[in-house]
Amino acid sequence: MKRLPLDRIAMAVLLGLAGFVGVRAWLHEHPEHNPWAPLNLSDPPGWATARKLVRLRGDPAECRATLARSGVAFTALPPTGTGECRREDRAVLAARTMVFRPAAPEATCAVDAGLVLWLRHGVRPAAREFLGSEVVSIEHFGTHSCRRRYGREDAPWSEHASGNAIDVAGFVLADGRRVSVRRDWAEGGARGAFLHAVRDSACGAFGTVLGPDYNAAHADHFHLDQAGGRIGWSVCR
Repeated sequence: MKRLPLDRIAMAVLLGLAGFVGVRAWLHEHPEHNPWAPLNLSDPPGWATARKLVRLRGDPAECRATLARSGVAFTALPPTGTGECRREDRAVLAARTMVFRPAAPEATCAVDAGLVLWLRHGVRPAAREFLGSEVVSIEHFGTHSCRRRYGREDAPWSEHASGNAIDVAGFVLADGRRVSVRRDWAEGGARGAFLHAVRDSACGAFGTVLGPDYNAAHADHFHLDQAGGRIGWSVCR
């Protein structure tokens, strides 16, 4: 076997080290792609974001640390409920993060983290792009409902049972316009384009994303939850 000259080996080692140092520096400047960097919801979604979000689902303490690190104000609430509807992890985002109608939802921290990421990097940019305005409030159907899926007694428990989901019905803009999932989803204009864009961007922030094109039960809202071990199930596949 022919041996490589020592100078060529040394050059290969130096190039390898240079590449390692370069990649490390690049990851430091782009933490959204760095799987070892702590998640900050102010960073745009990147290669590592989904994996970091998955980890938050099983670690409420780390999740709340992520909210604090990201400058998100919230109020942690004590556990409540029993059995399958026990809610150990629940919190309310402060109004300065986003106004929710009819009231600020009580959700798991992982849902709150997904909402913040979605609002910052999906909803608000899409509103400016397609509608030329800012979103000032989000209309929703709630987070908690102690029930099985679709109300069937033989179905698995809904993520709503533990407050690990939210149903978003519409958006109110700074200029007074209201965008409704039921009314505007199928519209070919700017409102419909906005709704499709925010639905798609939710796929990078939630474990499950369901909407009007999933089934008739979701004709008037987006169902967003943090179940499972992956981001963007169902309509995002």
